[in-house]
Amino acid sequence: MSDKPTHQLVKTPKVNGRYLSDYMVASEMRRRTIIRDCKYPRIARVIQHDRAKAFVTNFLRSGQGDSSALGKEGQRYLDMMADSDFERDTLDVNGDFLIAYGKVFSLDTFPKTAEIAGAPENFKVNLNGVRVNPDIRLGIQRVTRTNRLRTGLLTIRYAKNNPLDDEAGQYQSSVLFGCRKMIDSDDEKAPEEKLCLTLDCASGKFIPAPTDATRRFQNMEAACATIAERWDSIEPPDGAVFK
Repeated sequence: MSDKPTHQLVKTPKVNGRYLSDYMVASEMRRRTIIRDCKYPRIARVIQHDRAKAFVTNFLRSGQGDSSALGKEGQRYLDMMADSDFERDTLDVNGDFLIAYGKVFSLDTFPKTAEIAGAPENFKVNLNGVRVNPDIRLGIQRVTRTNRLRTGLLTIRYAKNNPLDDEAGQYQSSVLFGCRKMIDSDDEKAPEEKLCLTLDCASGKFIPAPTDATRRFQNMEAACATIAERWDSIEPPDGAVFK
């Protein structure tokens, strides 16, 4: 058996907002797998959608609304030369992402009267001992008829041929709502649930935080306390090799 390392060890509890939302709607067995994978991520490079997400972010920020730009950029990735198999796979995966989103792009579920705004970069939060990265991509805001500012945040998800479950999307948007309240701590009335959005690029839907987002966020805080308590006792996957 090869002794080449296969996994890393994340010593302190750390979970992406995406996985925390999936955790909240998962079975107990699936929950254990999610947290195990967060504690012991594979060393093998995992193909990411970073290029496609960055393009979608800028596309939304520009406000142009021409979905053909998404497909054209996706095709450009597919046509690019690659220096390695990994780079080829990365370009193909990101290209497919943009082409797929271009086919379903719509602003029908984007909040009326809302607009894109700035957002804090690399914002992370500690929830009961677990460091959570909400993967904030954009800020959202609107001005009320009484000239009050309402604020929100947006994140992006995509899984090929697998539209996001609404319940998981609502939990992920609830993470954003909780973070927005922390950011706008000097104006408690500014954050608004329907402006905290998870964009599912597989379906084209903007999934807002529900009206019970505060309760959901509190439930996630409680879940994080449990995750933190169990972190040290979580065993690595079978066959894992460490440095």
